[in-house]
Amino acid sequence: MRLLIRIFSLLISVAFLPLELAAQGNQNQTVSADSLTLEQCIAYALQNKPSVQQAYIDEQIADREIKAALAGWLPQLGLDANVQHYLKMPVTIFPNEAGVLVPRQIGTINSSNLSLTANQAIFSNDLFFASRGSRYVRLQSEQEIYNEKISTIVAVSRAFYDVLLSQEQLKILDQDIIRQEKQLKDAKAQYEQGLVDKTDWQRADISLTNVRSTRKRVQEAIKPKYVFLKELIGYPAEKELNITFDPVKMRQSMFTDTLQTLNYTNRIEFQQLQTQKQIQELSVNYYKWSFMPTFSAYFNYNLVYQNNDFQQLYNQSYPNSPIGLRMSVPLFTGTRRLQNLKREQLREKRLDLDIANVKNRISTEYETALATYRSDLYELKTVQHNVEMAEEVYRVIKLQYDEGIKPYLDLILAEAEIRATQLNYYNALYRVLTSKLEVERVTGTINVAAYEQK
Repeated sequence: MRLLIRIFSLLISVAFLPLELAAQGNQNQTVSADSLTLEQCIAYALQNKPSVQQAYIDEQIADREIKAALAGWLPQLGLDANVQHYLKMPVTIFPNEAGVLVPRQIGTINSSNLSLTANQAIFSNDLFFASRGSRYVRLQSEQEIYNEKISTIVAVSRAFYDVLLSQEQLKILDQDIIRQEKQLKDAKAQYEQGLVDKTDWQRADISLTNVRSTRKRVQEAIKPKYVFLKELIGYPAEKELNITFDPVKMRQSMFTDTLQTLNYTNRIEFQQLQTQKQIQELSVNYYKWSFMPTFSAYFNYNLVYQNNDFQQLYNQSYPNSPIGLRMSVPLFTGTRRLQNLKREQLREKRLDLDIANVKNRISTEYETALATYRSDLYELKTVQHNVEMAEEVYRVIKLQYDEGIKPYLDLILAEAEIRATQLNYYNALYRVLTSKLEVERVTGTINVAAYEQK
């Protein structure tokens, strides 16, 4: 009869299993709607973090500066006007019919000019190198944005893992409190029945109090971590932020290729230095060719008004309109061109040393990151084994304590070992995730586009 009842109960549970799974799925959807995953936090930060937005604004500023510099290739128009009245007429010396030099006043007391000027640059060393350097300046702005995104991904990921670690610590402590409360209740009941010494439930009470104190400390410490995470992603301070994660997916994502070769060009810092190198080479060439003449074409149209009577000044105009070519050659600049050239060449040498130094630093970071990741991954596997062993030891000691074989002190120590190994496991998992992130950073393999598509 009991066997039939158990079979019937099993059939009912199997029948209602799809409904339970659907309910769990709906619950997970509700959590994900109110919570953010790591990918969603990063995507939110890439759109809303002030420093990322500032990088985009800096790119727009650089674009405006480029357009302003290249505007010199377009025709330049100007309009000048003036009105002039002589308080005392100028004097010019002219010879008379006898050849004697006689001072004479020439001109009118009142005059006015209206001049329209048009200039078109044909060749200019400044404009030529501004045109050549514009694409590198734009590339530099794009690299600044990419570098800020990389820094944002790393910072947000670390903060997310830190919050997640504290959350898992709270769960472990909550489970420990439930277990400790049951132990305290059982120990007190056994003491009242005269089965155990009074010190058993007193030790249980002390252990429970310590765990509650630890939980309170972790609970308070998690609040500023949430605030820091909201600051990093640009989340409104007045809104509540919750995070969620998929444990299976997170454990799968903690593995990375440790056999990949180091490629310096993948690092954004190295790319930025290469761009600076190209800009610096243009700067050196600019001063090398700064002796080149400047050619331009001009067209002027002038309206000249002259009259001694101010009221009739604008009754008659005397226009003129020249057109021509202009060349300007810097013959001697007091060695200024030579000094500027030497300065830029020294800056180029200094930049070469920066590139060599960055290569050495990247190599050091690469070896350090790989060594740290390998050791953290090995430690995680070791700690995971310790968790399984601690749970098995606790189960055996609990049975032995219930049978009166083991003292309560052994049970307390077994509980402490479970808590310690579980906390160590999540600490190790946090270190693996962060060290794996560091490996991706130093190898330049962080996929920014994947987060922007979230």
